[in-house]
Amino acid sequence: MNVAAVSWSGGKDCALALHRARQAGIDVRVLIAMFDETGERTRSHAVPRELMEAQAAALGLDLVARNATWADYERVFIKALGELKERGVETVVFGDIDLDPHREWEERVCAAAGLQPLLPLWKEERRKLADEVLTLGFQAIVVCTDDRWLGPAYCGRAYDAGFLADLPDGVDPCGENGEFHTFVSGGPTFRAPVAVDVIGVESREIAFGNQRYTYHYARLARVQARA
Repeated sequence: MNVAAVSWSGGKDCALALHRARQAGIDVRVLIAMFDETGERTRSHAVPRELMEAQAAALGLDLVARNATWADYERVFIKALGELKERGVETVVFGDIDLDPHREWEERVCAAAGLQPLLPLWKEERRKLADEVLTLGFQAIVVCTDDRWLGPAYCGRAYDAGFLADLPDGVDPCGENGEFHTFVSGGPTFRAPVAVDVIGVESREIAFGNQRYTYHYARLARVQARA
C-alpha cells in the first residue's frame, strides 16, 4: 500500500485532499507542518502549535513540525521530506487546486527528496470544491485574511454558506489566490472535533520580498473538555 504524508496547513483544502487520499486507499500516516522560527505558530496562518497537535491527534496521525524562516523554508522542508522517506513515506499529498507555480514548487521539493507529489484536487472547479467541503461536513474557521481582499470582519468567521454568500465579487470561494485561509476543527476524517474559540483578531504588516501587506489573524484558543 502507498504510504503517504500530507503537506499540512490545517486548512480545508489539505483536509479535503487528505479525505480523498484516504478514500482512494492511500495509507496516510503523517502530517508535515511548517512553523515560524519560534515553533509556536504555523508559518503562514499563525495557528498555535497546541491546536495543530490537537488536530493531528483527532485525525489519528503523527505531526512532523519544523521551524523555518521564509529564507530557509524550502531547505528545511526538503530535509523533512528526506527524513520521512527514511520512515517509509513514498508520496506527499498537497491541497493545491490550480496555481502552476505552487505545483512546480511541490514537484521540485519532492524530486529533491525522492518522493512523489499527489494533488487530489488539481484542476477542479473552485466553487465545486468549496461546496464539497461544506457538504462533507467539514467545520472550519477563517483564521487569516489578506486586507487587499477581505477586512478584519471576515476573520474569525465560520467557513460556511453564509461566509461564501458574503464574499465580495472577485474573491475566490476557496481563497486559492491567498484571500483567506482556514483552520479545520472537525469533519469526516476526524475521530472527534477540536473545540476552539476565537478570542480576538489582530492585524500585522507582513513583508514578502519587496512587498508589504496587512494580514488579519484570528486569535484561537483551544477549549478544554470539562471533567
